[in-house]
Formats: sequence, C-alpha cells, structure tokens
Amino acid sequence: MADNARAKRLADLIREVVAQKLQRGIKDPRLGSHVTITDTRVTGDLREATVFYTVYGDEEERTAAAAGLESAKGILRSEVGRAAGVKFTPTLTFVADALPDTARTIEDLLDKARQSDAKVRETSSGATYAGGADPYRKPADDETDGDAAE
Repeated sequence: MADNARAKRLADLIREVVAQKLQRGIKDPRLGSHVTITDTRVTGDLREATVFYTVYGDEEERTAAAAGLESAKGILRSEVGRAAGVKFTPTLTFVADALPDTARTIEDLLDKARQSDAKVRETSSGATYAGGADPYRKPADDETDGDAAE
C-alpha cells in the first residue's frame, strides 16, 4: 500500500501528462481544444486512476469527447507509464466531471433566493408594525395599568 503523498504526486503527474498529450499529441478531432482535465484521483495501491474532465459544448460534443477519450485510452496510458516510471502503470478511467452542472444548479438556487429576498424586501418596505414599534410590556406600563385598574 502506497502512502497518500505518493498517490497524490502520481495523480498530479497523470493529470499533467494526459492534458499535455490531449493538447499536442492526439489527432482525434473529437478531442479538440474544448476538453479540459479537471482532476485526477489514484487509488491507494496505485493501480487505478480516475481522470475527471469537462467538455465545453453541447451534449453531442460531450458524447463525442467521451468516445474519443475511450479510444485514446491506450495511448494516454502508455504515455503516463513512460513519464511516471512506476512498476505498474495505472489503468485510466475517464469520468465526466459533474462540477459545472452542480455549480449551475447552485447558481440557479441562489438566483431564486435573491428574487425571493427582493419580493420580501419590496413587500415590507411600506409596512408598519401591527402592535406598535415595541410590542413588549415594560415595568413602567404595568404601574400605570395597575393605577387605572383600581
């Protein structure tokens, strides 16, 4: 079992090598400049690596890029093995990163919250208190109420 620091270093190296190879070495038109490697994770035994990527474009370009990455997996793995110099080159698994979709969902929720806050602010702008500005009884009020009750 390798230590976490070694797995992290290998993950960083894999991310850099794959990104550089995609940018300069692979001639697949499906893997144009719109594919970005966002993160890489390596298992503790250094046998498997998961490479997260995003694609700038529509759903058709995302599926084409996924197919292109799957077909270039062998070339990318051999390049990683050449650069890493480890006994066993990790197998590469490409996973579309959900971060942009999650960020978009969070932004939509924040926009709804801002709109709701604006409605509440607009509604309360001319409102007055129902029981006066200070609805709580004070000891001075109790004395005057007690005198009036007698």
